[in-house]
Amino acid sequence: MRRRTGLAMAGAAALAWGEWLNWRWSRTLVGNREGPAEAVVVLGFRNPQATANVINRWRVRAGIRSIAADSAHDTRVIFSGGVTSGGASEAQLMADYAKSVLGFDGTVLLEEQSATTWENITNVIPLLEGVDHIKIASQPAHALKARAYLRRQRPDLAEKLVRADDYRPGEWMVVKPLFAVYGLWALRGLDLKADERKTSP
Repeated sequence: MRRRTGLAMAGAAALAWGEWLNWRWSRTLVGNREGPAEAVVVLGFRNPQATANVINRWRVRAGIRSIAADSAHDTRVIFSGGVTSGGASEAQLMADYAKSVLGFDGTVLLEEQSATTWENITNVIPLLEGVDHIKIASQPAHALKARAYLRRQRPDLAEKLVRADDYRPGEWMVVKPLFAVYGLWALRGLDLKADERKTSP
């Protein structure tokens, strides 16, 4: 009985830790810029099949729900991801899912050359010029990594970063501890505290 109680407490602690860390990452390196012209960047995930996989489908949904109600007509959704072994690019598969399944009929731009997160950011930069604010949608740790990369490549555009709707309490809750562990590994070596100081007024 005592062992079961201990396991239950450890499980609850792991879930709470994963929830908290993903919440924190979703609110790092973002500001509160406003304005009608908005860009939502949706980052692709390895997708060898002919249709969007479960991770990419979720990222598309997170990107679409990130569109601000007052910016809907001035929003460009940018799907970023290169060609997979299946022949189509991650960007194209995500755009197809957004249009055919979610019924999204807004402005869509594709970036189909990237194979890494750094390349995602490098290649979408020309598509971000002229917008008032920028949202990057992915799992929170991955989106944070992309925001840090944008700060390194184009600090002026990074000043326009705001929160995407890619964190919701309880969503993916069971696997958030795994996302947290992977995120800590993926974010190793990035001096996020220095980046946060740069974003402070």
